[in-house]
Amino acid sequence: MSTKKSALGKGLSALLENAGTDITSNSLAAQGAAVAGGVSTIPLEQIETNPFQPRTHFEEQALEELSESIKVHGIIQPVTVRKMGYDKYQLISGERRFRASQMAGLTAIPAYVRVANDQTMLEMALVENIQRENLDAVEIAISYKRLIDECGLTQEQLSEKVSKQRSTITNYLRLLRLPAEIQRGIREKSITMGHARALINIDNPKAQLDLYKRVITDDLSVREIELLARGEKSPSHHRAEHTNLRGDLHVTYADKLKSLSKQYNGKVELKSNEQGRGKLIIPFENEEALERILDALDI
Repeated sequence: MSTKKSALGKGLSALLENAGTDITSNSLAAQGAAVAGGVSTIPLEQIETNPFQPRTHFEEQALEELSESIKVHGIIQPVTVRKMGYDKYQLISGERRFRASQMAGLTAIPAYVRVANDQTMLEMALVENIQRENLDAVEIAISYKRLIDECGLTQEQLSEKVSKQRSTITNYLRLLRLPAEIQRGIREKSITMGHARALINIDNPKAQLDLYKRVITDDLSVREIELLARGEKSPSHHRAEHTNLRGDLHVTYADKLKSLSKQYNGKVELKSNEQGRGKLIIPFENEEALERILDALDI
């Protein structure tokens, strides 16, 4: 089995050709040799940034806070580098820590030294980028697309590599078909990914933008966008219907329940009382089906 396939599903560490390899020795004989060792302390001046780093913006305030933390506690998690030559290294991951260390006035930092070729470098940087907690949906989508386009991965391989359902990856990739203004709105958190997925179902880019502007000005919910996208009713009508809700909900929503049952391949049940309170029961057959339901509900 190839190295590439055996690394699937194991995250960033699986992309390291040999996690136990230390090639920090300055001797020419050790340049390509695998010598057992741990974390090495490397002068900052000998480290260059990763040209494959997908992250281009680093918040100044966050860097300053990390820098202050490093002054007090030092580097808790070593960066990862690859050896480029005599006293020369290139970052694989940890550019925030690298920059903050420079700001803190450090002259050297702890680092894992690994062997990696250019494609592996790109994969490592992209996978690490995806695993960051504060990443927005568009950044994730771009990283997924680069892993597919530039690293030659299929969606199936990618889903294993990042431990996500294939349907989840597909939903992220679809975001890149939206107009640039809407993608910017997602990045700035003007709308949620749930709003964005509802807008994707509109074929006309102009109609997408018109509805996007209404989301901003009228504070529309995801459900209201879906209704408008299908041309069923206006948001005001939708709100009024729920405000004046009385009687048998099964009759009122019979068509929608039938549509949901088809969509999820099972009987969707609505249980309610005369006051309109109740619960909606959606069955699922497996984890992938559950993932689709949760995605649709923006959970």
